[in-house]
Amino acid sequence: MTNIKIREVEVYHPENQVRNQYYLDHFNRQGKDIDRLLKAFGKDKRYIINNADENTLTMGIEASKKVLDKAGLKGEDIDLIIFTSQFPEYTIPPQSLMVHEAIKGKAETFCTDSNTDCVGMIVAFDYASRYLKGSDNMKRALIIGADYMSVHCREEDEYTYPLFGDSACAVILEKTEEDCGFIDSFYTTNSEYPDIVKFPACGASKTYESEINDRKVDWTPFDGSFIIQYAKESIDKLLQKHSMNFNDINWFCFSQFALPIIDGSAEKFEVNREKFIYVGDKYGYTGTSSPFIALYEGIKSGQVKRGDNVAFWSIGGNWITCAMLVRY
Repeated sequence: MTNIKIREVEVYHPENQVRNQYYLDHFNRQGKDIDRLLKAFGKDKRYIINNADENTLTMGIEASKKVLDKAGLKGEDIDLIIFTSQFPEYTIPPQSLMVHEAIKGKAETFCTDSNTDCVGMIVAFDYASRYLKGSDNMKRALIIGADYMSVHCREEDEYTYPLFGDSACAVILEKTEEDCGFIDSFYTTNSEYPDIVKFPACGASKTYESEINDRKVDWTPFDGSFIIQYAKESIDKLLQKHSMNFNDINWFCFSQFALPIIDGSAEKFEVNREKFIYVGDKYGYTGTSSPFIALYEGIKSGQVKRGDNVAFWSIGGNWITCAMLVRY
């Protein structure tokens, strides 16, 4: 039986690391005390681009080169490239095409970009796994998730500016006969409140109007208490479908948006909190790549081992959620 395994995972982030004190001082000058907010969200450090040479695309290219080198592969070994981002540097040409050029990919490669907001990299992984399984001509896929988030945040918005970080993650998937890899996914969508988060806030068609200054992220604070229930219901349905239970999951790589998602999920699922990998205190919230940066850190630390069952879950786009099971 052909399965789709994770061959390698790599991460790229800018060198500039910013700690909480910078944001505490920044908002104190605005008459705001965000100390409790940062503690509640579980933030401490984050990587922030502070030069004109880096962006979503350059970070994605660097992550791609790193993961190919780690796997001992070349660009010509890749059959499918998917680049997922909420904040692409370009929409034309596709960023995947520019990655293809940077890694010297072959002519037969299928390149495409996608955007499902913060759940994007899980969705891209799902797409790629199913596509590889259904294609006789493809063996390997390169999945890239990258977001240059900090530049698009309003500096007076305490719910985005101090919480987000800039990073990229790249994953190589490949066909195998081993008993491992992609198991299944499950989606939930609720489009009742589509305008809670928008970018650009004014709409792309109005960005050229000189009187418009509302071009950055428009983030309306919302009650996120429903998020954990969404996650539990999705993972429950996947586990039931495959005759598994929560004890069969070795690791949970969930959205790193806020620490309460991690702590609350562990409590709701009635599983050991140590099974939930949290790196949002080190990277900040990196958007589409966050569940896979958690996986990367779990592998790097020696926690996640081959044969372990990993549950992924994230939410984006007001609200699109995806749960996914993978045997690493």
